[in-house]
Order: sequence, then structure tokens, then C-alpha cells
Amino acid sequence: MKSTKLTVALLSAMGFSAITAPVMAYEAGDWLIRGRIINVNPNSDSGSLVTTGLGSLGEGVSVDSDTVPELDITYMLSRNWGIELILGYSDHNVRSRKSAGATVATLGSKNVIESKVLPPTLTLQYHFLPDSNIRPYIGAGINYTYFFDESVPSDSGVAGAGDKVKLDSSWGLAAQVGVDVALNNDWFVNVDLKYIDIDTTAHFKSLNPAIGSAKINADIDPFVFGIGIGRRF
Repeated sequence: MKSTKLTVALLSAMGFSAITAPVMAYEAGDWLIRGRIINVNPNSDSGSLVTTGLGSLGEGVSVDSDTVPELDITYMLSRNWGIELILGYSDHNVRSRKSAGATVATLGSKNVIESKVLPPTLTLQYHFLPDSNIRPYIGAGINYTYFFDESVPSDSGVAGAGDKVKLDSSWGLAAQVGVDVALNNDWFVNVDLKYIDIDTTAHFKSLNPAIGSAKINADIDPFVFGIGIGRRF
């Protein structure tokens, strides 16, 4: 009985030690590769929809969120400082907030623009506890956002054959907080939150002379929450 209790105690102590024992720290020259699932949640705000045919319609737009995979690569400049490049793209629908007037038809909450978004982001990170199993960090940097494959859905209420839409590219600042939780010497779990400044102008050109060309400024400014797994090389 005593030997059984001693065995259980030793096994418990060994398990606890394995959890609490520090793993190898980050070092200068390390590469950290993370794969995440991210949710891009735009905090969108926009100005009025201005058309050459109808003037200002006083309507705003909102941008849908999207959940996609993401890859990021960090190079450690030192034990505490690293540079991270974030790669991935998301797909968003731009929706009207309310009716854009009887002449253009009732848009309601219909999609008026569909677009894919490529937002490579480069941040400089500071890792607070490179020797710990739990390694929080903060980062700040710059984002470039490229919009592509823009289209106006046929059921949007404004689209017609030959109509075109284009969203301007955007440069903006980015900020992040996150944490790596070590599983062993090389593998870790990652949780990350970013705020990205994305401002664009949508240009719409219709063959319908009642509408003509139109444009609207939009501040997308998403919060990007990610969770995933990483490996050090």
C-alpha cells in the first residue's frame, strides 16, 4: 500500500515537473513559423455614397467578417526582439446600410460589392519572457492592403452588364498583442490579436446613365483574432 502511494506520488511529481520545467528559450536567429485560424472582424465606418447621376445619397456601407487560415513568419533579432510577417487573405462582402433611394432600387442589406483582400503586415515585436513557458509579446508595424477580384453581385439592385467596381489599395498602421505557450522545446500554441488601419475608396462605374459613376470612402479598421500552433526552427 505504501509502495503504491509512493509510486503515485513520484509519477505525479514527474508529471508536474514536466509541465513546469522551463523549455529552451528563444535566441537570436530563431525562426518562428505559426499557422493560425483568424477571424477578421471589420470595425467599418463610411461616408456618403456619391454618384454623378444622383448626387450624394447619404448612405453608408458595412463590411462582413470572415474566418480564414493565416501563415506568419517571425525572425528573432535577439532574445526579446523579433520581426513578424503576416500572410493570408480574406473574402468580404460590402453591404449597404439601408435603401439607396427608389431610383437605384432598394438595396436594404444586400451585398453591393464583393472583394478578396490581401493584407500583408510587417510588425516589430517585443517578447517579454523569452525564458518562460508562457511568452507574451506586443508588436507594432505597417500594413499594405490590396483588394482584388472585386465584383458587383447581379442581385445587388445596382449591377448591370458591363458595370465595374474597384477598391483603392491602402497603407496603414498595425498593432498586436499575443502570447506563445510552449509545448516542448520547439512547438508552441499561439493566441494573437491585431488591430489594422485599413482605409479605402470604392469606385463604381455603371452603364446606367441614371447612376453613372459612384464612389464611397470606407474605414474598415478590422480587429483580427487568431489562434493556432507554431514551431521554432
